Amino acid sequence: MLRIHFTADDLARIRVRAEPHPLWEVLLSMHLLQGSSGSLMFENWRRQARVAMRPSAAILATLAPPKGYSPDFLTPAVDTTDLDTALESLLSTSKTVLRGDIQLLAAETKLPTWVVGIADGDANAMRQLANSIRRYHEDVLQPHWQTIRSHVRADRNKRAELTTDCGIESMLTMLHPSMKWRAPVLEIDYPVDHEIHLAARGLTLMPSFFCWQGPITLADPERQPVLVYPVERELGWCGPVTSQRSEPRPESLIALLGRTRANVLRTIAEAPRVNTSELARAIGISVAGASQHATVLRDAGLVITHRANGAAVHKLSSRGASLLSVS
Repeated sequence: MLRIHFTADDLARIRVRAEPHPLWEVLLSMHLLQGSSGSLMFENWRRQARVAMRPSAAILATLAPPKGYSPDFLTPAVDTTDLDTALESLLSTSKTVLRGDIQLLAAETKLPTWVVGIADGDANAMRQLANSIRRYHEDVLQPHWQTIRSHVRADRNKRAELTTDCGIESMLTMLHPSMKWRAPVLEIDYPVDHEIHLAARGLTLMPSFFCWQGPITLADPERQPVLVYPVERELGWCGPVTSQRSEPRPESLIALLGRTRANVLRTIAEAPRVNTSELARAIGISVAGASQHATVLRDAGLVITHRANGAAVHKLSSRGASLLSVS
């Protein structure tokens, strides 16, 4: 569980970033590229990325394994949309911070000997890292940057509307279904126990295209507080999701999702704002089963879930509607 402790001043100092952070998108996309999760949303992009990226990407991949800890210094707290400016901040990281972050990474995974140069702040090693990131961004992210940017900006605008309509505390709980507001603490399902006391430093909320499944933050609670969370994405953003057939068969939705999950999606479409218990009764499955299916559909971007009166409430997303309209 991740617990973020707010003061009254912190609630007034929440800001939602309006543009994608170039280094967070680099880091989180590298995580996805090395794994297999989110295949419905990302597999076409993975195939393109693996063809496009150069061997120098191996430097970044070593420091950003798909699971576990990635060094905080890879995502410095800079309020910029420019990759070169962000890389300048990364290159100015102190040797003390570099050494501490690499030691944490080495505690989880065996590292090649060249990483010693990064830990020591060696100028040549750091330049090679910066070049690895720059080339990776150019090869893998830049072709899709306008799509990434438009999704992030759309999410930011949605958060602004929610804050105006419902208040800042409600907006926080609607960032992701895993979040619960128990004033003055925001609780988030997280793979490890982690506490952040904002102590009047405020919090930057960072919508991210390549953040997958759940929100993420820095490992060091003393660094500038940031919470990165996934935006809603359009299915097929990187090319066709299905194969070469242009016209889907009537049973294509069942073939794609499975019969039960397809029924879950249709039920959500027919009964908007249905909660998990109601969904389970309508389908004739357990509440746990309904929750699992809804989670898979949400991770694929087909439904949107938020909490209302202590229950998870589901509705069809725009891409879910698009999928139903052609199946």
